[in-house]
Amino acid sequence: FLFTNLKSKFHPGMFARVWIPDPEEVWKSAELLKDYKPGDKVLLLHLEEGKDLEYRLDPKTKELPHLRNPDILVGENDLTALSYLHEPAVLHNLRVRFIDSKLIYTYCGIVLVAINPYEQLPIYGEDIINAYSGQNMGDMDPHIFAVAEEAYKQMARDERNQSIIVSGESGAGKTVSAKYAMRYFATVSGSASEANVEEKVLASNPIMESIGNAKTTRNDNSSRFGKYIEIGFDKRYRIIGANMRTYLLEKSRVVFQAEEERNYHIFYQLCASAKLPEFKMLRLGNADDFNYTQQGGSPVIEGVDDAKEMAHTRQACTLLGISESHQMGIFRILAGILHLGNVGFTSRDADSCTIPPKHEPLCIFCDLMGVDYEEMCHWLCHRKLATATETYIKPISKLQATNARDALAKHIYAKLFNWIVDNVNQALHSAVKQHSFIGVLDIYGFETFEINSFEQFCINYANEKLQQQFNMHVFKLEQEEYMKEQIPWTLIDFYDNQPCINLIESKLGILDLLDEECKMPKGTDDTWAQKLYNTHLNKCTLFEKPRLSNKAFIIQHFADKVEYQCEGFLEKNKDTVFEEQIKVLKSSKFKMLPELFQDDEKAISPTSATSSGRTPLMRTPAKPTKGRPGQMAKEHKKTVGHQFRNSLHLLMETLNATTPHYVRCIKPNDFKFPFTFDEKRAVQQLRACGVLETIRISAAGFPSRWTYQEFFSRYRVLMKQKDVLSDRKQTCKNVLEKLILDKDKYQFGKTKIFFRAGQVAYLEKLRADKLRAACIRIQKIIRGWLLRKKYLRMRKAAITVQRYVRGYQARCYAKFLRRTKAATIVQKYWRMFVVCRRYKIRRAATIVLQSYLRGFLARNRYRKILREHKAVIIQKRVRGWLARTHYKRSMHAIIYLQCCFRRMMAKRELKKLKIEARSVERYKKLHIGMENKIMQLQRKVDEQNKDYKCLVEKLTNLEGIYNSETEKLRSDLERLQLSEEEAKVATGRVLSLQEEIAKLRKDLEQTRSEKKCIEERADQYKQETEQLVSNLKEENTLLKQEKEALNHRIVEQAKEMTETMEKKLVEETKQLELDLNDERLRYQNLLNEFSRLEERYDDLKEEMTLMVHVPKPGHKRTDSTHSSNESEYTFSSEIAEMEDIPSRTEEPSEKKVPLDMSLFLKLQKRVTELEQEKQVMQDELDRKEEQVLRSKAKEEERPQIRGAELEYESLKRQELESENKKLKNELNELRKALSEKSAPEVTAPGAPAYRVLMEQLTSVSEELDVRKEEVLILRSQLVSQKEAIQPKNTMTDSTILLEDVQKMKDKGEIAQAYIGLKETNRLLESQLQSQKRSHENEAEALRGEIQSLKEENNRQQQLLAQNLQLPPEARIEASLQHEITRLTNENLDLMEQLEKQDKTVRKLKKQLKVFAKKIGELEVGQMENISPGQIIDEPIRPVNIPRKEKDFQGMLEYKKEDEQKLVKNLILELKPRGVAVNLIPGLPAYILFMCVRHADYLNDDQKVRSLLTSTINSIKKVLKKRGDDFETVSFWLSNTCRFLHCLKQYSGEEGFMKHNTSRQNEHCLTNFDLAEYRQVLSDLAIQIYQQLVRVLENILQPMIVSGMLEHETIQGVSGVKPTGLRKRTSSIADEGTYTLDSILRQLNSFHSVMCQHGMDPELIKQVVKQMFYIVGAITLNNLLLRKDMCSWSKGMQIRYNVSQLEEWLRDKNLMNSGAKETLEPLIQAAQLLQVKKKTDDDAEAICSMCNALTTAQIVKVLNLYTPVNEFEERVSVSFIRTIQMRLRDRKDSPQLLMDAKHIFPVTFPFNPSSLALETIQIPASLGLGFISRV
Repeated sequence: FLFTNLKSKFHPGMFARVWIPDPEEVWKSAELLKDYKPGDKVLLLHLEEGKDLEYRLDPKTKELPHLRNPDILVGENDLTALSYLHEPAVLHNLRVRFIDSKLIYTYCGIVLVAINPYEQLPIYGEDIINAYSGQNMGDMDPHIFAVAEEAYKQMARDERNQSIIVSGESGAGKTVSAKYAMRYFATVSGSASEANVEEKVLASNPIMESIGNAKTTRNDNSSRFGKYIEIGFDKRYRIIGANMRTYLLEKSRVVFQAEEERNYHIFYQLCASAKLPEFKMLRLGNADDFNYTQQGGSPVIEGVDDAKEMAHTRQACTLLGISESHQMGIFRILAGILHLGNVGFTSRDADSCTIPPKHEPLCIFCDLMGVDYEEMCHWLCHRKLATATETYIKPISKLQATNARDALAKHIYAKLFNWIVDNVNQALHSAVKQHSFIGVLDIYGFETFEINSFEQFCINYANEKLQQQFNMHVFKLEQEEYMKEQIPWTLIDFYDNQPCINLIESKLGILDLLDEECKMPKGTDDTWAQKLYNTHLNKCTLFEKPRLSNKAFIIQHFADKVEYQCEGFLEKNKDTVFEEQIKVLKSSKFKMLPELFQDDEKAISPTSATSSGRTPLMRTPAKPTKGRPGQMAKEHKKTVGHQFRNSLHLLMETLNATTPHYVRCIKPNDFKFPFTFDEKRAVQQLRACGVLETIRISAAGFPSRWTYQEFFSRYRVLMKQKDVLSDRKQTCKNVLEKLILDKDKYQFGKTKIFFRAGQVAYLEKLRADKLRAACIRIQKIIRGWLLRKKYLRMRKAAITVQRYVRGYQARCYAKFLRRTKAATIVQKYWRMFVVCRRYKIRRAATIVLQSYLRGFLARNRYRKILREHKAVIIQKRVRGWLARTHYKRSMHAIIYLQCCFRRMMAKRELKKLKIEARSVERYKKLHIGMENKIMQLQRKVDEQNKDYKCLVEKLTNLEGIYNSETEKLRSDLERLQLSEEEAKVATGRVLSLQEEIAKLRKDLEQTRSEKKCIEERADQYKQETEQLVSNLKEENTLLKQEKEALNHRIVEQAKEMTETMEKKLVEETKQLELDLNDERLRYQNLLNEFSRLEERYDDLKEEMTLMVHVPKPGHKRTDSTHSSNESEYTFSSEIAEMEDIPSRTEEPSEKKVPLDMSLFLKLQKRVTELEQEKQVMQDELDRKEEQVLRSKAKEEERPQIRGAELEYESLKRQELESENKKLKNELNELRKALSEKSAPEVTAPGAPAYRVLMEQLTSVSEELDVRKEEVLILRSQLVSQKEAIQPKNTMTDSTILLEDVQKMKDKGEIAQAYIGLKETNRLLESQLQSQKRSHENEAEALRGEIQSLKEENNRQQQLLAQNLQLPPEARIEASLQHEITRLTNENLDLMEQLEKQDKTVRKLKKQLKVFAKKIGELEVGQMENISPGQIIDEPIRPVNIPRKEKDFQGMLEYKKEDEQKLVKNLILELKPRGVAVNLIPGLPAYILFMCVRHADYLNDDQKVRSLLTSTINSIKKVLKKRGDDFETVSFWLSNTCRFLHCLKQYSGEEGFMKHNTSRQNEHCLTNFDLAEYRQVLSDLAIQIYQQLVRVLENILQPMIVSGMLEHETIQGVSGVKPTGLRKRTSSIADEGTYTLDSILRQLNSFHSVMCQHGMDPELIKQVVKQMFYIVGAITLNNLLLRKDMCSWSKGMQIRYNVSQLEEWLRDKNLMNSGAKETLEPLIQAAQLLQVKKKTDDDAEAICSMCNALTTAQIVKVLNLYTPVNEFEERVSVSFIRTIQMRLRDRKDSPQLLMDAKHIFPVTFPFNPSSLALETIQIPASLGLGFISRV
């Protein structure tokens, strides 16, 4: 590129960076040190190494160095996105991607450049395939899967056949790339039949690799042949078959290998497996024992086990249908070739040779081939010559014999190769018509060696043809792009290699002259070379002759000049084999060998195989070559060159009829070092493979292309506000005219702007300058603000310091004044204290003396008084004792006299009473009044008893008072005695004290003298003590510290132990949970696999039915019982069907479809498992039946005790009263609610309807009052009749009462009466408790209503807030719509409540009638026991009592023949969007369970089994038919779970019954245990859940990448980088693109549908968690596969999007569902994009932060991190290595992508229903009029 005035294009002071040639690195980067001026001959450059260089320009061309691209463009996915397109830019971009980012794929326009990493990379798994499936080619990072997806998509979209052309050097990775492309097609498309065609297509690879690949010095698995595989597809684009064509097998490798190379793999695989029993007959040994396998000296490939590879080869042969006998035949022939190579010859003379007799290798060869030894030995040493007149046999020399042996071996191997290819094609052939195909061409790239022979000539000839086709296709695409955008088309000059092709293949071309020389009897390589020189030298510029050789020629190919040695051309072209040797082989007894040599005149190429199944490709057959008659009869007479040219023409016709896709494989180094880039070798291959030619064609025009919107978004910063118009196109035009003055540098197309090379770099430079200037301005303002803020802070700090210093000085002065004043005060108080203390001591001594003296006088006076008082007390006591003794003696005598007299009188009275008592029975009836007397006597006795009790109490009180006074006197006496003793003691003490005072005075002087000594000792002791105390304190402090340290250690150890135990407990708990989840997941996966096999089995059954029974024309009716007999989940029907149907379909399957062994083995295994399950279930059934029989027998033996009829009526009456009361309350509440809601706007339109409603309610309430009065009357009658029918005697009431009293007195029944009273109290208390519970229930209901009102209020507020955000017109419309909806819902609710009240009233009427009838019957039965007089005395109110009707028990009855109609109307034809919207959630499940209840009530096991089986099969049918509809799947998941919960809730098991009401417990199943069916329904629910997840995944998947990654939710954060030829999806939201709002709307839709269907809340949480996992996994997977998405700004966008999803979870109260945790890997990946990535601390932070990401994912994100602006920095390789070193100990999965198909194991927590079965109403819209309530 010529460039001038470089400095003007770049920032002042910064010069351009350029590329200069370098002999070692090919190109080196340098920077100009001085501006270039026209005419300068030298450029001053500064290399990146730090050296300065003077670069001299070429004086002839005066071409300047190539400019470097800006750093922001380096590492792009597409080379055409580079602004400067040239060889160094391409090489540098590939190197940066390969070495720094570890990316091996790069686009170059329409070409995918693949660099062999020589290392296994985790980028080819099924998860990667799924990630690329359905994506646009430019949307994902370059990959072979992206090319394969593009081919597959174009085939389906354009209905045109496709080709993928993979080329490159040996060892560049062609075979692996082609293999991965085929694997992609096999995985994505699947197969149209169940024959696993895709597995067979992939199985052909190991076979072809074993017989066609070998180790070379450049590659351990080099393909030594070219192949073109056509993969056929049907109209639904599923694989139906394949066909393979091969080209130019390197036969010479069979007999010769160079140093460090090997023969074909199959020979070494045979030798490695020689010890197998079936291979004993081949008599093989080590590979070193055979001439054909030991020449290279490298029989082993490192890391490859030939024995295992042999097993894989045999397995692939079996899968492709090659029988064991044919396989052994192949191995026999291959072993024979090895033994043939060991046949040796001995020379007899110069022209003849012989083979030793009974030569072992030849004997083995003949035995294996089944030919005669002598005949073979003869023709190996002789040949037949035929002339015009005679034929004679001529011996041959040893060299000729050796060459003939080798030629025979090569010919046998080539024929065997063709035979294997034919058989592979037959196995891959399909009988179904092929609609289209994708061809994968794996062909050798351009080759040039030191010695180039016939093989290299053919290879380079093929590459010339392919390069011509490639150039024309690239040129055509460029032309189409320019014409599409209506840009003036200027002819681009590109290299056309047609002259080179003409030199090779035209008349008198090189191949033509070679074939002509081969026909000459004495033609040699030398004569052919002379003909070439004479024909083409100096006549064709592309043909040259070497200076020093007459046996070589040079051809100028498109890639380079190649010198070919003529030696061996004729021999290799003729490929001569002696005809007699072939005849010997054809006469072999080994049947397979003659098949190899059958004439195949129809074949165009000896290595091609045709297939009659390939119809779509219309190709013209090659014209047959005219020749002598019988020429085509001898196959070996055809030249190899002629055959190769024909097959190449056919290949080019095929490629030209398809849309090609190009993959160019590059070998980065010759030493197979992983991720090592040799620039010389890479440039050589880039030049040879046409990549640089593509770049040159692109650079010649307008290589950089932008859409107007992308240009505006990227370069908006270069525009002023006034430049921005509403028309983006005009805005871009106006801006470009100002920015780029030369209009030839760009063109405006219809949708894109086209730029010349270098212009995008210039625009990027302007953009960077503008952003840099803006950054400088921002920095200036921010720095000024910071410094100003710093100054203000310092000024404020100085003022503060001054204030504090001055304050400190003032405080010091104040302190001085305070101290002076304090000292004065201290002196004053101290002096006062000394005087006061002296005064107090004197005063205290005086008071002590006074107190002692006064005490002595008082004690003397006290002792005198005490003696007088004691004398008086003694006198009083003695006199009182004498008086009491006299009184007691007198009183005792009087009482004794009274007792004697009273005893005498009582005896007389007793005698009279006994006489009267004997005659009292006779006078009882005559003297009734005696009862009153007895009662009076009784009362008197009671009164006397009361008086007696009062007297006893008074006496007790008096005794207590006396005792207390006695105690008080006794205590006083003791106290006085103590005082007297103390006085005596005190007197003695005074005397002793006086004596002691005298002694003390004596001792005082002694003490004073001793005091001085003691004080001296005390001071000394004090000092010692203080010293000891200080020492002890120090020791104590140390001990405390040690104690604290020990305590701290103990606490820490305890804490550590606790934490360790807690961690272990948590880990064990987590491990147990993981094990449980794994087990659950494994079970659910097995269930999923079972359902898949079941569907597959059903499909096979239908196919077999269609094959066996060909349908006749006309309408065929399906049997109505088909659905119930399809797949019954009973104990035996499933097994019977699984056993029966395969037996019926066995014969047709053998006739029509080839047997699939894998499917057969799976079905056989499943049948065995089902048989075992059947046996277990049968045993369980027998055990259950025995238990049922035993329980029935016990029930029959047990006496049935029935309650009295009156108690039953009493319970009925109580229930009736409670229901009446409840009904009245509900009516009052309804009336109150209606009166409250009667707003003007509500009542105005429907006032008449409202009045009618109120009148109806009033009439209903009146009727209820009447019924209540009737109930009260009936109750009174019932009570009176009870009293009437009790047993009565003829005595009067008083007599009965007297007898009862007498009985109570005689028998002690008062206690029994008390017990009865207690029982009555308990009964009343229980009634009180029941009323309390009812009140609590009512309060709970009211709280629920308050909560619902609150929710309604919140919803209204939300709607109001939403309406306020709308414009006025939309607000009015929304409010009207909401009001209409609200009124409609309220009217529906009122009508529903009215209907419920009417039903309840009718029910109560029926119950009243039943009750009245019962009373009537009871009354009639009791009238017989009542006397006529009693009937007359008791007035009876006449009541009208109607007939009794039966109550509803929550069961539904249907006839057996209506079962199919029930299933059809309730399941098969029920549409969730239609009728089911207005139903109670789970209504179908309730109806089905009520039907099951009735069948259980009837004890009809057949009916239960039939209904449940039909239900399960019908749900499966519905889901199979409408399984892609989310509402349908959600509806039936909800109903299946509800049905399962009903079976649990009403199963009768205690664990499920504890949540039921008493009424619900009455509805439990009584006869059958449906636990097995509960398991079946649970499995069905799991299958429906998995189907639901798949449906929502299919709905969400197209939205996720666009909404979470591509769309800019925060506009303007990320700029669009330049893209290449393959445009990515725009981040600007168009009408058809998905945004984050689209995802949130879809999530809202899913959530509302599930809530509407009444799905369990826990199940909704699991679905939401699965949805969020899918969103997070797909987003993260795409992020890991898209380099353009790994930037700082995109990380911010992702975090914002995740926060919106979390907000959605909060709004739906689903934060505890675990959904947020599933987004943690995505959140951490976004944080990883945003954190700093430079230092070791950053690496440590990243390692601790990204604990949810694997090491591979972290490294991948860091490798992909791409700056969008120049201000961002790339992640250095050293930093990534630091991360890898820190994470090397982390044990996580090596898998790169998350498994987006992973489904969490689902659980169905038991959720009982509070809905009463008897209240369920069946809408008429369901069409279930044939079922009736029970």
